[in-house]
Amino acid sequence: MTIATTPKPPYYAAIFSSFATGADADGHGQAAVQMVELAMKQPGFIGFEYGDPRADKFSLFVSYWRSDADIRAWKQVADHLAIQEKGKSAWYSSYRIRIAKVERDYGRD
Repeated sequence: MTIATTPKPPYYAAIFSSFATGADADGHGQAAVQMVELAMKQPGFIGFEYGDPRADKFSLFVSYWRSDADIRAWKQVADHLAIQEKGKSAWYSSYRIRIAKVERDYGRD
């Protein structure tokens, strides 16, 4: 995993914070890979970063997008909708999604 390469701001971040249940860990892992591959094909997708997807651990997944409209469109992709429902019913004990406009971006590579 690397830090995502992002363009000069502004751009948007969809931040998914969660605790996994551990149920169907293989299915959950496969779905995560499929969703990243699908997201990468969506208009406006820039990149992603994630941390610690193990069960009972706090996990963070951040995807970066050119616009809020791109994030809204991604949320409505049929395959993504189906995985969202599976996540709510089986894979996550708790989660929160936050959408943020990135106005500053700095650091060291």
